[in-house]
Amino acid sequence: MAAITAALIKQVREDTGAGMLDVKKALTEAEGDVARAKEIIRAKGIAAAGKREGRKAQEGTIASKVVEGAEGETGYAVELNSETDFVAKTPKFVEFADTILGYAVAADANNADELLAAKAGDETVKEAIEEAAALFGEHVKVGQFAKISGEHVEIYAHKKSAEMPPSIVAMIATDKAGAAVAHEAALQISAMGAKWLTREDVPADVVESERRVATEKSLAEGKPEKIVPKIVEGRLNAFFKEVVLLEQPFVKDPSKTVGKLFEEVGGKALAFARVEVGKGEEA
Repeated sequence: MAAITAALIKQVREDTGAGMLDVKKALTEAEGDVARAKEIIRAKGIAAAGKREGRKAQEGTIASKVVEGAEGETGYAVELNSETDFVAKTPKFVEFADTILGYAVAADANNADELLAAKAGDETVKEAIEEAAALFGEHVKVGQFAKISGEHVEIYAHKKSAEMPPSIVAMIATDKAGAAVAHEAALQISAMGAKWLTREDVPADVVESERRVATEKSLAEGKPEKIVPKIVEGRLNAFFKEVVLLEQPFVKDPSKTVGKLFEEVGGKALAFARVEVGKGEEA
């Protein structure tokens, strides 16, 4: 059994929003297994009030661009973080984010690490960002990085308010036929936050975790054991409809799924990405 330390308790509290006593009980029941403790908290339906209490939200913007190539199009999205929205909305910061995006495209970077190591004139992007931090008077860093390719790539950049730069960027890659509904799909991704393209893309451990939570929740509700498997499958299907893009109800017409939207034009969705300011790992 892993020791239930203050650090473990803090981690689970930040990730679930549950109170200290509930977290301690869940960790004890899970014998110190953090992932299992989170499942227990979810299964018991413990409220997530005060989620991420005490953690400062990251500010910034997302620069994005579609580049045409010999085999189709490639979309890039780079999150650049600052400490305050005051800095994030300044023209110089937005311009700097576009400059960093340009370095990503020039280097054909595949991830944030490759971008930071890329050339920025006579220095690296990492060094350029460190110099910019001194100029802006705040900690500045590259956050999330996304890159997708296909015959067609559509980008939708969403601003939460008129005075702020884009804080959510949704990208989707499609075949030629799918381009007809790519914009609608990008809007869907931005608004509904799907995590995977198809049901088959959902990791097996995630599905198993959802299955355990659904089973325990059904039993806790007093459902007869013989019908629990059927209830669990129903809850799993509901989970897939929430997190799988092609199974989500289309926001403009919930009578059909996003998958059906592509079927109607004989097209395919190949890949997608969604980047939202402050939603990546803390650094």
